[in-house]
Amino acid sequence: MPLPNGFTVTLDRGTRVLDDGRTLLGGQPTRLMRLTPRASALLSGRALCVRDADSAFLADRLLATGMANPQLTALPAPATRGDIVPSCTYVIPVRDRSEQLARLLACIPSGSPVIVVDDASLAPERVAAVAAEHGARLLPLPVNVGPAAARNAGLRQVTTLHVAFVDSDIVLPPQTVPALMRHFADPSVAMAVPRITALTTDSSHGWISRYEHVRSSLDLGAQPASVRPGSPVSWVPSACIVARVDALLAAGGFDESLRVGEDVDLCWRLVESGRRIRYEPAVHAAHEHRAHLVDWLRRKTDYGTGAHPLAVRHPRDTATALLAPWSATLLVAVAAQRRWSLPVAAALWTTATLRIARTLHGTAHPLREAARLTGGGAVNSLAQGGALLTRHWWPATAAGCLISRRVRRAAAVAAVADVALEYRRNRSGGMDPFRYAVARRLDDLAYGAGVWLSAAKGRSTAALRPRIAVRARRPRR
Repeated sequence: MPLPNGFTVTLDRGTRVLDDGRTLLGGQPTRLMRLTPRASALLSGRALCVRDADSAFLADRLLATGMANPQLTALPAPATRGDIVPSCTYVIPVRDRSEQLARLLACIPSGSPVIVVDDASLAPERVAAVAAEHGARLLPLPVNVGPAAARNAGLRQVTTLHVAFVDSDIVLPPQTVPALMRHFADPSVAMAVPRITALTTDSSHGWISRYEHVRSSLDLGAQPASVRPGSPVSWVPSACIVARVDALLAAGGFDESLRVGEDVDLCWRLVESGRRIRYEPAVHAAHEHRAHLVDWLRRKTDYGTGAHPLAVRHPRDTATALLAPWSATLLVAVAAQRRWSLPVAAALWTTATLRIARTLHGTAHPLREAARLTGGGAVNSLAQGGALLTRHWWPATAAGCLISRRVRRAAAVAAVADVALEYRRNRSGGMDPFRYAVARRLDDLAYGAGVWLSAAKGRSTAALRPRIAVRARRPRR
Protein backbone atom coordinates (compact mmCIF):
# COMPACT_ATOMS: atom_id res chain seq x y z
CA MET A 1 0.00 0.00 0.00
CA PRO A 2 1.33 3.48 -0.85
CA LEU A 3 1.68 6.32 1.61
CA PRO A 4 -1.61 8.25 1.96
CA ASN A 5 -2.12 11.76 0.61
CA GLY A 6 -1.16 14.37 3.17
CA PHE A 7 1.64 12.23 4.61
CA THR A 8 4.57 14.61 5.08
CA VAL A 9 8.24 13.84 5.52
CA THR A 10 11.12 16.15 6.45
CA LEU A 11 14.70 15.56 5.45
CA ASP A 12 16.84 14.22 8.27
CA ARG A 13 19.27 16.72 9.78
CA GLY A 14 22.15 14.59 8.43
CA THR A 15 20.85 14.79 4.84
CA ARG A 16 22.54 17.45 2.76
CA VAL A 17 20.83 19.15 -0.17
CA LEU A 18 23.32 19.82 -2.98
CA ASP A 19 23.22 21.42 -6.42
CA ASP A 20 20.15 23.56 -5.72
CA GLY A 21 18.03 20.58 -4.72
CA ARG A 22 19.02 18.24 -7.54
CA THR A 23 21.10 15.95 -5.32
CA LEU A 24 20.68 14.54 -1.81
CA LEU A 25 23.54 13.12 0.24
CA GLY A 26 22.84 11.24 3.46
CA GLY A 27 20.99 8.27 4.84
CA GLN A 28 22.13 5.11 6.58
CA PRO A 29 24.44 3.98 5.09
CA THR A 30 25.47 7.19 3.35
CA ARG A 31 24.41 7.36 -0.28
CA LEU A 32 24.00 9.83 -3.13
CA MET A 33 20.53 10.35 -4.59
CA ARG A 34 20.27 12.31 -7.83
CA LEU A 35 16.78 13.68 -8.40
CA THR A 36 15.10 14.27 -11.73
CA PRO A 37 13.76 17.79 -12.27
CA ARG A 38 10.24 16.50 -11.58
CA ALA A 39 11.32 14.82 -8.33
CA SER A 40 13.30 17.87 -7.22
CA ALA A 41 10.22 20.06 -7.73
CA LEU A 42 8.28 17.90 -5.28
CA LEU A 43 10.46 19.09 -2.40
CA SER A 44 9.39 22.28 -0.66
CA GLY A 45 12.53 23.32 1.16
CA ARG A 46 13.35 20.25 3.24
CA ALA A 47 9.79 18.90 3.33
CA LEU A 48 7.79 16.71 0.99
CA CYS A 49 4.00 16.27 1.18
CA VAL A 50 2.44 13.25 -0.53
CA ARG A 51 -0.11 14.39 -3.11
CA ASP A 52 0.10 11.77 -5.86
CA ALA A 53 1.82 8.54 -6.86
CA ASP A 54 5.12 10.27 -7.71
CA SER A 55 5.40 12.11 -4.39
CA ALA A 56 4.35 8.94 -2.53
CA PHE A 57 7.12 7.00 -4.28
CA LEU A 58 9.77 9.62 -3.47
CA ALA A 59 8.65 9.96 0.15
CA ASP A 60 8.75 6.20 0.57
CA ARG A 61 12.23 6.08 -0.93
CA LEU A 62 13.48 8.80 1.41
CA LEU A 63 12.07 6.94 4.41
CA ALA A 64 13.55 3.63 3.26
CA THR A 65 17.05 5.10 2.94
CA GLY A 66 16.92 7.02 6.22
CA MET A 67 17.18 10.36 4.42
CA ALA A 68 13.90 11.65 5.83
CA ASN A 69 11.56 11.21 8.79
CA PRO A 70 7.78 11.56 9.03
CA GLN A 71 6.55 14.93 10.25
CA LEU A 72 4.58 13.84 13.31
CA THR A 73 2.23 16.80 13.47
CA ALA A 74 1.20 16.32 9.83
CA LEU A 75 0.39 12.62 10.14
CA PRO A 76 -3.29 11.65 10.24
CA ALA A 77 -4.92 10.68 13.51
CA PRO A 78 -4.98 6.94 14.27
CA ALA A 79 -7.83 4.91 12.87
CA THR A 80 -10.23 2.95 15.06
CA ARG A 81 -12.23 -0.17 14.43
CA GLY A 82 -15.75 1.23 14.37
CA ASP A 83 -16.97 3.93 16.73
CA ILE A 84 -16.84 1.94 19.94
CA VAL A 85 -13.88 -0.43 20.08
CA PRO A 86 -10.56 1.39 20.67
CA SER A 87 -7.78 0.39 18.33
CA CYS A 88 -5.07 -0.11 21.00
CA THR A 89 -4.79 -2.40 24.00
CA TYR A 90 -2.29 -1.74 26.78
CA VAL A 91 -0.36 -4.83 27.92
CA ILE A 92 1.58 -4.44 31.16
CA PRO A 93 3.91 -7.25 32.30
CA VAL A 94 4.57 -7.03 36.02
CA ARG A 95 6.11 -9.00 38.87
CA ASP A 96 5.13 -7.46 42.18
CA ARG A 97 5.79 -3.66 41.93
CA SER A 98 2.15 -3.04 42.85
CA GLU A 99 2.80 0.63 43.71
CA GLN A 100 4.45 1.30 40.35
CA LEU A 101 1.63 -0.57 38.62
CA ALA A 102 -0.98 1.64 40.30
CA ARG A 103 0.97 4.73 39.25
CA LEU A 104 1.04 3.56 35.63
CA LEU A 105 -2.60 2.50 35.46
CA ALA A 106 -3.61 5.94 36.70
CA CYS A 107 -1.94 7.41 33.58
CA ILE A 108 -3.86 5.32 31.05
CA PRO A 109 -6.95 6.99 29.53
CA SER A 110 -10.24 5.81 30.98
CA GLY A 111 -12.00 3.20 28.89
CA SER A 112 -8.82 1.84 27.29
CA PRO A 113 -8.50 -1.95 27.24
CA VAL A 114 -5.74 -2.96 29.66
CA ILE A 115 -4.28 -6.42 30.30
CA VAL A 116 -2.04 -6.81 33.34
CA VAL A 117 0.12 -9.92 33.01
CA ASP A 118 1.21 -11.03 36.49
CA ASP A 119 4.46 -12.93 35.95
CA ALA A 120 4.19 -15.08 39.10
CA SER A 121 4.40 -12.29 41.67
CA LEU A 122 5.46 -13.15 45.19
CA ALA A 123 2.46 -11.13 46.43
CA PRO A 124 -0.14 -11.72 43.66
CA GLU A 125 -3.03 -10.46 45.77
CA ARG A 126 -1.59 -6.92 45.72
CA VAL A 127 -1.25 -6.94 41.94
CA ALA A 128 -4.79 -8.31 41.60
CA ALA A 129 -6.19 -5.61 43.89
CA VAL A 130 -4.50 -2.82 41.92
CA ALA A 131 -5.70 -4.25 38.59
CA ALA A 132 -9.28 -4.56 39.88
CA GLU A 133 -9.24 -1.03 41.29
CA HIS A 134 -8.37 0.40 37.87
CA GLY A 135 -10.65 -1.88 35.85
CA ALA A 136 -7.81 -3.76 34.18
CA ARG A 137 -8.06 -7.38 33.10
CA LEU A 138 -5.68 -9.61 35.05
CA LEU A 139 -3.82 -12.48 33.39
CA PRO A 140 -1.94 -14.40 36.13
CA LEU A 141 0.88 -16.76 35.12
CA PRO A 142 1.57 -19.79 37.35
CA VAL A 143 5.37 -19.63 36.98
CA ASN A 144 7.81 -16.84 36.26
CA VAL A 145 8.54 -16.85 32.53
CA GLY A 146 10.30 -13.50 32.03
CA PRO A 147 9.26 -10.31 30.26
CA ALA A 148 9.30 -11.71 26.72
CA ALA A 149 6.97 -14.60 27.46
CA ALA A 150 4.77 -12.42 29.66
CA ARG A 151 4.32 -9.93 26.81
CA ASN A 152 3.50 -12.75 24.41
CA ALA A 153 0.90 -14.11 26.81
CA GLY A 154 -0.78 -10.70 26.84
CA LEU A 155 -0.43 -10.31 23.07
CA ARG A 156 -2.40 -13.52 22.50
CA GLN A 157 -5.34 -11.97 24.35
CA VAL A 158 -5.40 -8.72 22.35
CA THR A 159 -8.33 -8.20 19.97
CA THR A 160 -7.55 -4.64 18.82
CA LEU A 161 -5.50 -3.54 15.83
CA HIS A 162 -2.61 -2.25 17.92
CA VAL A 163 -0.93 -3.08 21.20
CA ALA A 164 1.06 -0.89 23.58
CA PHE A 165 3.54 -2.78 25.76
CA VAL A 166 4.38 -0.67 28.79
CA ASP A 167 6.60 -1.75 31.68
CA SER A 168 5.28 -1.20 35.19
CA ASP A 169 8.09 1.22 36.11
CA ILE A 170 6.98 3.68 33.42
CA VAL A 171 4.95 6.85 33.81
CA LEU A 172 3.10 7.46 30.56
CA PRO A 173 2.00 10.96 29.44
CA PRO A 174 -1.50 10.84 27.91
CA GLN A 175 -0.39 12.05 24.46
CA THR A 176 2.39 9.50 23.96
CA VAL A 177 0.49 6.47 22.65
CA PRO A 178 -1.94 8.44 20.41
CA ALA A 179 1.03 10.32 18.91
CA LEU A 180 2.94 7.11 18.22
CA MET A 181 -0.09 5.56 16.55
CA ARG A 182 0.01 8.30 13.93
CA HIS A 183 3.09 6.62 12.49
CA PHE A 184 0.95 3.67 11.39
CA ALA A 185 -0.37 5.84 8.57
CA ASP A 186 2.73 4.41 6.88
CA PRO A 187 1.61 0.85 6.07
CA SER A 188 5.21 -0.40 6.35
CA VAL A 189 5.60 0.68 9.98
CA ALA A 190 5.28 -2.22 12.43
CA MET A 191 6.39 -0.46 15.62
CA ALA A 192 6.79 3.05 17.00
CA VAL A 193 8.69 3.93 20.17
CA PRO A 194 8.99 7.13 22.25
CA ARG A 195 12.05 8.57 23.91
CA ILE A 196 12.63 6.99 27.32
CA THR A 197 13.49 9.71 29.82
CA ALA A 198 14.31 9.52 33.52
CA LEU A 199 11.54 9.73 36.10
CA THR A 200 12.21 11.96 39.07
CA THR A 201 11.28 10.31 42.38
CA ASP A 202 12.17 10.77 46.03
CA SER A 203 15.10 8.36 45.60
CA SER A 204 16.45 9.81 42.35
CA HIS A 205 18.67 12.58 43.68
CA GLY A 206 21.92 10.65 44.11
CA TRP A 207 24.83 10.77 41.70
CA ILE A 208 23.80 7.53 39.98
CA SER A 209 20.34 8.95 39.31
CA ARG A 210 21.79 12.19 37.99
CA TYR A 211 24.00 10.21 35.64
CA GLU A 212 21.00 8.19 34.42
CA HIS A 213 19.14 11.42 33.73
CA VAL A 214 21.71 12.37 31.10
CA ARG A 215 23.28 9.06 30.02
CA SER A 216 20.66 6.34 30.38
CA SER A 217 21.09 3.22 28.27
CA LEU A 218 17.40 3.51 27.34
CA ASP A 219 17.55 7.13 26.14
CA LEU A 220 18.36 7.09 22.44
CA GLY A 221 18.61 10.82 21.91
CA ALA A 222 16.60 13.78 20.70
CA GLN A 223 16.58 13.08 16.95
CA PRO A 224 13.88 11.03 15.17
CA ALA A 225 15.16 8.02 13.29
CA SER A 226 14.36 4.88 11.39
CA VAL A 227 15.52 1.97 13.52
CA ARG A 228 17.84 -0.44 11.74
CA PRO A 229 21.02 -2.41 12.52
CA GLY A 230 24.24 -0.48 12.05
CA SER A 231 22.56 2.93 12.24
CA PRO A 232 22.79 5.48 15.07
CA VAL A 233 19.51 4.08 16.43
CA SER A 234 20.00 0.37 15.83
CA TRP A 235 17.41 -0.86 18.35
CA VAL A 236 14.74 0.45 20.72
CA PRO A 237 13.92 -0.65 24.29
CA SER A 238 10.70 -2.51 25.04
CA ALA A 239 9.97 -0.37 28.12
CA CYS A 240 7.30 1.35 26.02
CA ILE A 241 6.41 0.35 22.48
CA VAL A 242 3.33 0.55 20.27
CA ALA A 243 3.00 -2.01 17.49
CA ARG A 244 0.68 -3.58 14.96
CA VAL A 245 -0.72 -6.79 16.38
CA ASP A 246 -0.67 -8.61 13.03
CA ALA A 247 2.99 -7.67 12.44
CA LEU A 248 4.04 -9.02 15.83
CA LEU A 249 2.06 -12.23 15.40
CA ALA A 250 3.57 -12.73 11.94
CA ALA A 251 7.04 -12.31 13.45
CA GLY A 252 6.30 -14.79 16.23
CA GLY A 253 6.30 -12.15 18.97
CA PHE A 254 9.18 -11.85 21.41
CA ASP A 255 11.74 -14.66 21.66
CA GLU A 256 10.73 -16.29 24.94
CA SER A 257 14.13 -17.92 25.40
CA LEU A 258 15.69 -14.47 25.91
CA ARG A 259 15.56 -12.81 29.32
CA VAL A 260 17.70 -9.90 28.09
CA GLY A 261 17.92 -8.43 24.60
CA GLU A 262 14.50 -9.68 23.51
CA ASP A 263 13.65 -6.15 22.35
CA VAL A 264 16.77 -5.94 20.17
CA ASP A 265 16.03 -9.34 18.65
CA LEU A 266 12.43 -8.38 17.82
CA CYS A 267 13.53 -5.09 16.22
CA TRP A 268 16.03 -6.80 13.97
CA ARG A 269 13.64 -9.57 12.96
CA LEU A 270 11.00 -7.01 12.00
CA VAL A 271 13.52 -5.04 9.95
CA GLU A 272 14.74 -8.22 8.25
CA SER A 273 11.15 -8.98 7.24
CA GLY A 274 10.88 -5.62 5.47
CA ARG A 275 9.01 -3.74 8.19
CA ARG A 276 9.89 -0.28 9.50
CA ILE A 277 10.34 0.84 13.10
CA ARG A 278 10.12 4.51 14.03
CA TYR A 279 11.88 6.18 16.95
CA GLU A 280 9.91 9.29 17.86
CA PRO A 281 11.55 11.52 20.50
CA ALA A 282 8.87 14.23 20.16
CA VAL A 283 6.94 12.23 22.77
CA HIS A 284 8.36 10.42 25.77
CA ALA A 285 7.76 7.92 28.55
CA ALA A 286 9.43 8.42 31.94
CA HIS A 287 11.27 5.40 33.35
CA GLU A 288 12.15 4.85 37.01
CA HIS A 289 15.84 4.03 36.76
CA ARG A 290 17.83 2.11 39.33
CA ALA A 291 18.95 4.52 42.02
CA HIS A 292 21.17 2.25 44.15
CA LEU A 293 24.70 1.44 43.03
CA VAL A 294 24.54 -2.38 43.37
CA ASP A 295 21.18 -2.65 41.58
CA TRP A 296 22.39 -0.26 38.88
CA LEU A 297 25.61 -2.22 38.27
CA ARG A 298 23.71 -5.50 38.19
CA ARG A 299 21.32 -4.12 35.58
CA LYS A 300 24.14 -2.80 33.40
CA THR A 301 25.80 -6.21 33.58
CA ASP A 302 22.52 -7.88 32.62
CA TYR A 303 22.39 -5.70 29.49
CA GLY A 304 25.82 -6.98 28.50
CA THR A 305 24.87 -10.64 28.95
CA GLY A 306 22.51 -10.35 26.01
CA ALA A 307 25.44 -9.93 23.62
CA HIS A 308 26.19 -13.59 22.88
CA PRO A 309 22.58 -14.76 22.31
CA LEU A 310 22.10 -11.85 19.93
CA ALA A 311 25.38 -12.63 18.15
CA VAL A 312 24.15 -16.20 17.57
CA ARG A 313 20.82 -15.02 16.16
CA HIS A 314 22.08 -11.97 14.25
CA PRO A 315 25.78 -12.49 13.46
CA ARG A 316 25.96 -9.63 10.92
CA ASP A 317 24.18 -7.12 13.10
CA THR A 318 25.87 -7.77 16.45
CA ALA A 319 29.31 -6.19 16.45
CA THR A 320 31.35 -4.28 19.00
CA ALA A 321 32.28 -1.84 16.23
CA LEU A 322 31.29 -1.28 12.61
CA LEU A 323 34.14 0.06 10.50
CA ALA A 324 34.95 0.63 6.86
CA PRO A 325 38.22 -0.99 5.72
CA TRP A 326 40.07 2.33 5.41
CA SER A 327 38.88 3.60 8.80
CA ALA A 328 39.74 0.30 10.48
CA THR A 329 43.26 0.52 9.06
CA LEU A 330 43.51 4.14 10.16
CA LEU A 331 42.47 3.13 13.67
CA VAL A 332 45.14 0.44 13.82
CA ALA A 333 47.77 2.87 12.56
CA VAL A 334 46.92 5.46 15.22
CA ALA A 335 46.76 2.83 17.97
CA ALA A 336 50.25 1.60 17.01
CA GLN A 337 51.72 4.95 18.22
CA ARG A 338 54.75 4.78 15.95
CA ARG A 339 56.55 7.50 14.03
CA TRP A 340 54.83 6.36 10.89
CA SER A 341 51.33 6.34 12.47
CA LEU A 342 50.24 9.88 11.60
CA PRO A 343 51.67 9.86 8.03
CA VAL A 344 49.96 6.53 7.33
CA ALA A 345 46.68 7.78 8.84
CA ALA A 346 46.87 10.92 6.72
CA ALA A 347 47.55 8.87 3.59
CA LEU A 348 44.59 6.62 4.31
CA TRP A 349 42.31 9.59 4.88
CA THR A 350 43.50 11.28 1.70
CA THR A 351 43.01 8.14 -0.39
CA ALA A 352 39.51 7.59 0.98
CA THR A 353 38.62 11.22 0.34
CA LEU A 354 39.74 11.04 -3.29
CA ARG A 355 37.80 7.80 -3.88
CA ILE A 356 34.60 9.24 -2.45
CA ALA A 357 35.14 12.47 -4.40
CA ARG A 358 35.10 10.40 -7.60
CA THR A 359 31.78 8.92 -6.51
CA LEU A 360 30.45 12.45 -6.00
CA HIS A 361 31.62 13.55 -9.45
CA GLY A 362 29.08 15.88 -10.99
CA THR A 363 28.09 17.60 -7.77
CA ALA A 364 29.12 21.19 -7.08
CA HIS A 365 31.87 20.52 -4.52
CA PRO A 366 32.78 16.83 -4.59
CA LEU A 367 36.13 17.15 -2.82
CA ARG A 368 34.74 19.27 -0.01
CA GLU A 369 31.82 16.91 0.58
CA ALA A 370 34.12 13.89 0.45
CA ALA A 371 36.47 15.46 2.99
CA ARG A 372 33.53 16.12 5.28
CA LEU A 373 32.41 12.49 5.03
CA THR A 374 35.84 10.99 5.59
CA GLY A 375 36.56 13.42 8.40
CA GLY A 376 33.40 12.27 10.15
CA GLY A 377 34.31 8.66 9.43
CA ALA A 378 37.77 9.08 10.95
CA VAL A 379 36.38 10.65 14.13
CA ASN A 380 33.75 7.93 14.37
CA SER A 381 36.33 5.17 13.98
CA LEU A 382 38.51 6.67 16.72
CA ALA A 383 35.47 6.92 19.00
CA GLN A 384 34.60 3.28 18.33
CA GLY A 385 38.19 2.28 18.99
CA GLY A 386 38.09 4.09 22.31
CA ALA A 387 34.86 2.28 23.20
CA LEU A 388 36.50 -1.05 22.42
CA LEU A 389 39.33 -0.30 24.84
CA THR A 390 37.23 1.06 27.70
CA ARG A 391 33.93 -0.82 27.32
CA HIS A 392 33.71 -3.95 25.18
CA TRP A 393 37.29 -5.17 25.55
CA TRP A 394 38.25 -3.68 28.91
CA PRO A 395 39.36 -7.02 30.46
CA ALA A 396 41.86 -7.45 27.60
CA THR A 397 42.82 -3.78 27.90
CA ALA A 398 43.49 -4.20 31.63
CA ALA A 399 45.73 -7.18 30.92
CA GLY A 400 47.54 -5.25 28.19
CA CYS A 401 48.15 -2.31 30.52
CA LEU A 402 50.21 -4.57 32.74
CA ILE A 403 52.77 -5.24 30.03
CA SER A 404 52.58 -2.40 27.52
CA ARG A 405 53.14 1.32 27.90
CA ARG A 406 51.38 1.96 24.59
CA VAL A 407 48.26 0.14 25.75
CA ARG A 408 48.28 2.18 28.96
CA ARG A 409 48.65 5.39 26.99
CA ALA A 410 45.89 4.46 24.52
CA ALA A 411 43.51 3.43 27.31
CA ALA A 412 44.15 6.64 29.26
CA VAL A 413 43.61 8.85 26.22
CA ALA A 414 40.44 6.95 25.27
CA ALA A 415 38.99 7.16 28.79
CA VAL A 416 39.74 10.88 29.24
CA ALA A 417 38.58 11.86 25.75
CA ASP A 418 35.35 9.89 26.14
CA VAL A 419 34.49 11.51 29.46
CA ALA A 420 35.42 14.98 28.23
CA LEU A 421 33.26 14.75 25.12
CA GLU A 422 30.32 13.10 26.87
CA TYR A 423 30.41 15.49 29.82
CA ARG A 424 30.42 18.50 27.54
CA ARG A 425 27.44 17.08 25.65
CA ASN A 426 25.51 16.18 28.83
CA ARG A 427 26.68 18.83 31.29
CA SER A 428 23.07 19.95 31.91
CA GLY A 429 22.77 17.00 34.28
CA GLY A 430 24.36 19.02 37.07
CA MET A 431 27.07 16.47 37.90
CA ASP A 432 30.61 17.48 38.63
CA PRO A 433 33.19 16.06 36.18
CA PHE A 434 34.69 13.66 38.71
CA ARG A 435 31.43 11.90 39.60
CA TYR A 436 30.43 11.84 35.97
CA ALA A 437 33.75 10.21 35.04
CA VAL A 438 33.37 7.59 37.78
CA ALA A 439 29.81 6.76 36.73
CA ARG A 440 30.81 6.60 33.08
CA ARG A 441 33.64 4.16 33.75
CA LEU A 442 31.50 2.01 36.07
CA ASP A 443 28.84 1.89 33.37
CA ASP A 444 31.40 0.62 30.85
CA LEU A 445 32.98 -1.84 33.28
CA ALA A 446 29.64 -3.40 34.23
CA TYR A 447 28.39 -3.67 30.64
CA GLY A 448 31.71 -5.03 29.37
CA ALA A 449 31.78 -7.61 32.17
CA GLY A 450 28.36 -8.80 31.03
CA VAL A 451 29.56 -9.11 27.43
CA TRP A 452 32.57 -11.21 28.48
CA LEU A 453 30.43 -13.37 30.76
CA SER A 454 28.06 -14.10 27.90
CA ALA A 455 30.98 -14.87 25.56
CA ALA A 456 32.51 -17.23 28.12
CA LYS A 457 29.18 -18.95 28.71
CA GLY A 458 28.63 -19.33 24.97
CA ARG A 459 32.27 -20.38 24.40
CA SER A 460 32.50 -18.01 21.47
CA THR A 461 34.09 -14.66 20.64
CA ALA A 462 31.23 -13.69 18.30
CA ALA A 463 29.95 -11.07 20.75
CA LEU A 464 33.43 -9.48 21.00
CA ARG A 465 34.32 -9.15 17.34
CA PRO A 466 34.03 -5.91 15.32
CA ARG A 467 32.73 -6.01 11.75
CA ILE A 468 34.40 -4.55 8.70
CA ALA A 469 31.72 -3.20 6.36
CA VAL A 470 33.29 -3.50 2.94
CA ARG A 471 30.58 -1.52 1.18
CA ALA A 472 30.85 1.38 3.64
CA ARG A 473 33.90 2.78 1.84
CA ARG A 474 31.90 5.23 -0.26
CA PRO A 475 28.38 6.59 -0.52
CA ARG A 476 25.85 4.48 -2.37
CA ARG A 477 24.06 5.89 -5.37
